Amino acid sequence: MSERATREETVDVVWSGNWVAERLGVALEGDGELRELLGLALRRNPKRAHLLVSNVLGKHVPQRPSVVHGAGYELGQRVRALLGARETRRAVVLGYAETATGLGHAVADGLRDAPYLHSTRRPVAGVEPAGGFEESHSHATSHLLLPEDRDLLAGGGTASVLVLVDDEFSTGNTVLNTIRTLHALHPRERYVIVALVDMRSAGDRDRLTAFAAEIGARVDLVTRGAGTVTLPDGVLERGQALVAEEEERAPASVPPSVPVPAAVTRVDLDWPAGVPDGGRHGFTPAHRAALEAALPAMAERIAAALDADAPDRHGDRARDQGRDRERVPGLGQGRGPRRVLVLGFEELMYAPLRLGTALEEVLGDDAEVRYSTTTRSPVLAVDDPGYAIRTRLVFPAHDDPADGPGDRYAYNVAGAGFDAVVAVVDSTADTPELHAPDGLLARLAEHTGRLLLAVVPSYLPRPAPAPHQEPAVLPEPLRGPDFSSYAPDEVGWLLQDLSDTELEAPTEEREEAIQSGGAHYAESLPVEYQPTPAYQELFSAALEASAARIARAVGTVTETVLAERGPRPVLVSLARAGTPVGVLMRRWARHRHGVELPHYAISIVRGRGIDATALRWLAAHHDPADVVFVDGWTGKGAITRELAAAIGAFEASGGPAGFDPEIAVLADPGGCVRTYGTREDFLIPSACLNSTVSGLVSRTVLRADLVGPDDFHGAKFYRELAASDVSGHFLDTVAARFDEVAAEVDDATKELLAADRAPTWEGWAAVERISEEYGIHDVNLVKPGVGETTRVLLRRVPWKILARRGAGPDLEHIRLLAEQRGVPVEEVDDLPYSCVGLIHPRFTRGATGADGTAVKGA
Repeated sequence: MSERATREETVDVVWSGNWVAERLGVALEGDGELRELLGLALRRNPKRAHLLVSNVLGKHVPQRPSVVHGAGYELGQRVRALLGARETRRAVVLGYAETATGLGHAVADGLRDAPYLHSTRRPVAGVEPAGGFEESHSHATSHLLLPEDRDLLAGGGTASVLVLVDDEFSTGNTVLNTIRTLHALHPRERYVIVALVDMRSAGDRDRLTAFAAEIGARVDLVTRGAGTVTLPDGVLERGQALVAEEEERAPASVPPSVPVPAAVTRVDLDWPAGVPDGGRHGFTPAHRAALEAALPAMAERIAAALDADAPDRHGDRARDQGRDRERVPGLGQGRGPRRVLVLGFEELMYAPLRLGTALEEVLGDDAEVRYSTTTRSPVLAVDDPGYAIRTRLVFPAHDDPADGPGDRYAYNVAGAGFDAVVAVVDSTADTPELHAPDGLLARLAEHTGRLLLAVVPSYLPRPAPAPHQEPAVLPEPLRGPDFSSYAPDEVGWLLQDLSDTELEAPTEEREEAIQSGGAHYAESLPVEYQPTPAYQELFSAALEASAARIARAVGTVTETVLAERGPRPVLVSLARAGTPVGVLMRRWARHRHGVELPHYAISIVRGRGIDATALRWLAAHHDPADVVFVDGWTGKGAITRELAAAIGAFEASGGPAGFDPEIAVLADPGGCVRTYGTREDFLIPSACLNSTVSGLVSRTVLRADLVGPDDFHGAKFYRELAASDVSGHFLDTVAARFDEVAAEVDDATKELLAADRAPTWEGWAAVERISEEYGIHDVNLVKPGVGETTRVLLRRVPWKILARRGAGPDLEHIRLLAEQRGVPVEEVDDLPYSCVGLIHPRFTRGATGADGTAVKGA
């Protein structure tokens, strides 16, 4: 354990305000508990240099979760006793962002029967503010009120009570601003102000009394402690000078506390459906009951992940580097972590707090659990026992804040001896910035032996009135390794996991069902093709031969997207062929420009359209104008047209507007899009295989008995095929050629940006001609291009293959597959593609579905 952690045993002997008091003459006076509740620190703030640092709030100072929740809960019980049961049921509790969001929620828990709402500094798209107010002394002042139920603040009449909760009652200005604003909209006869400490001057107390008389309302005050802060003349200027002096002396960053940074492990909380992540939009007693019931199981999941994440891999890496394994806290000692921090995120205080209290119960005496959260507030750190903020971690904001990017902070975490940290964020904040090399997770990894990430789904209010009622909580993306073999930051799958559902059917049965109209191709899955050794060798050879060519196309299409849709587009690949391309584009942007692009995979189904729930999720988390749809290649342009029609239908039905239906692809041999890496029809080896080159994820599934109106489309994760998985190998092989092709990419991008790239649709014309010439009379059974022909051979019942005479090595795998399936290959001239796959136009077997019967309900 570090020296800093060892000293913590005696930290309460020295008051954590001595350092400031001695240097600036700041005096803190009050009841006997006050110095146990508060310490002092300094911050760079033109309005107030000193900061009262609470030891029981769980913001800047890690504290036992039960102590933090208990402090608010006890205050809530006192308010309930003050109001009585009847008035409590007519009360609403309002907490202040960001510091008091968790405290206010705990107070509401103590009242038991009152709903809760907290102010927020995060605007939410589609949610009109019901009010707002200012916080005069804060570094970030504007508070928004965004209740889902617009009547929540009305309170049902003048007899209702508004309970306002803040961590400290220093001058009363914030509370007065709030009451003045809300009283003008919804007058009340009674207000209750709750705070951990009341630090007002006599003049401030008189001002509140006069204000209450002015509006004709009763105002009660409930606090845990009371006192005053005495500030000598010139303290603001001297405090600012002292901050500048200490910042110049302090190191730029805290040195790592562990020899090997911890790896990040995601924990699936299984957060209860319909329960908000906090009080930003309101939290009712019914929500409270549902959360309480779910907390033990969620804590068990975290505890299990802590145990599972205690293997020898950290110790092995440390040993490999010549380190002493015993120096890694909590590792290699035959047990789970002994000192665990549950770290919340800015306004997201309550969810991690309650996870922390539940984890305390689960771990019992086996571990010491502490809780704190990150913050916007910039505070000076001084490693002295008489100062409240000993260490500071600095990292960029990771929730796309409305006021722009900026630094965020975690205090008293570095060097504090935590051998495990559980970082809890909401899904809005689970962004590439969170996972960036300088992001929060990277900073935490330098100071703990184990690092878990738990993501709580961000609650989205139902818009009212609106043509379409959104679900209260949209599904969350799936990520590896729980779903797919891709790393979690490579792609978020906007899909639901159907891995436990039997969906596969023999290819011939599926073809009969599809062509007879008994089923849609998206209602079942083909049996996964397992390549022969000869085919695997062919794939490996094709990848090695084409890696540089693919890298050029990846670079060219990515640079084009950055130039025309930058600076930070959101990549949304069309699952599943587009997903490896999206991952490669993301890697190119990071490699060449240091930019971490968000990347998701979404389902689109020919004849059924795009996943509308996934689009709503994207609109809730990103600007639709930033979304760039990505696919591997174009054939005749069916999906291009399908996407344009689907986006139009989505907006016409009341969905969020602004999505651009244009697709960016590696290869556009059909002349169907404006944004591409090349228009040559060449072999992209990811087309040669199915799930084993696409993260072990199946093609997407859309069936009414499995996918509801507010669900994501489905897919399966074929974990059992891990031994055959080449997804990572494909990506790494192509990415290894990025530097080699960089100059060619620059030249090609310049040419493309200056060229006329309007779609010609020559591929569609060729398909129509082939359909009639071969007597098929259905363009959907004509699959042009290397990629589409490969799909025909792997998934459908092929009739014949048309190969352009002299096409060469790009078709070697096509010829091998055709030979294995007994499909003739016909050499033709004047073919605009390297090859075209023709599906058998009149296939019959008598079966209509995966189980031999018609698929119903779709």
